[in-house]
Amino acid sequence: MRRARFMTVGGVHAGLTALILVLAVSTARAEEGPRRVIAAGGSAAEIVFALEQGDRLIARDTTSSFPEAVLALPDIGYVRRLSPENLIAMEPDLILAEHDAGPPETIELLTRAEVPLVTLPEAQTPADVLAKIRVTAESLGVRQAGEDLAARTQADLDRAAAAAAALPSHPRVMFVLSMQGGRIMAAGTDTSAAAMIALAGGVNAVDGISGYKLLTDEAIIAAAPDVILAMDRGGDLALEVADLVAHPALALTPAGEAAQVVRMDGLYLLGFGPRTGEAALELNTALQAVIAAGRG
Repeated sequence: MRRARFMTVGGVHAGLTALILVLAVSTARAEEGPRRVIAAGGSAAEIVFALEQGDRLIARDTTSSFPEAVLALPDIGYVRRLSPENLIAMEPDLILAEHDAGPPETIELLTRAEVPLVTLPEAQTPADVLAKIRVTAESLGVRQAGEDLAARTQADLDRAAAAAAALPSHPRVMFVLSMQGGRIMAAGTDTSAAAMIALAGGVNAVDGISGYKLLTDEAIIAAAPDVILAMDRGGDLALEVADLVAHPALALTPAGEAAQVVRMDGLYLLGFGPRTGEAALELNTALQAVIAAGRG
């Protein structure tokens, strides 16, 4: 009986040991986080790489352009026009999506298919940027890396805030999104462009409207921007300096008369990712030059 009892106890010990090993492996895998990740949005991919987790990405959307390594990944299409069939076929462990990823039908189908999906918060403030970083890090199981990146990003944002506060005046800035058919679409309030202008220490020249809207020539002239801000991009949507300052209405503004145009990479300027502080400082430097020239 004693021997039988000993064998039983030994068996229990062995079973417990095996169970502990299984739990240890499971815990390790859980801590590793998802391994097959799709980034649906430029700042989502940028944050993943900034967390040094780029090796987990298996695909990215068309707006993902930084860092350069992300361009080697398969392209799932534009973030607002995603195909649920394509995404499901890639068998992701996780989809990290910007707040405006869609269309809604795609998000609904992914939810029904029980595809793990985390939607990042919309960002237009420094606090929002840090929230995006932390949500991404938490989703990947690298919380400490997220805190480290948030601290570095906060330091950049603090420097940008100090530079903005030090400006002796605040130039009026008009962000031009497009100029197709000679009509100017500019950024009003409640836009990432307006938020970036404020972070840099400028004043959004287009007030009284919300979102991105087409402006009349009269509204453009009345806005009287000291600086025209645009995305630096190619193709049919390219906004060249010569074309902007030659526009009949913009040519009659202080910015048009002085050919004062600032062009910056779209994701860098409007992505509100880890480089937001750097982008605000770069725009702030441009505003300082305008002020020094007596035009702001």
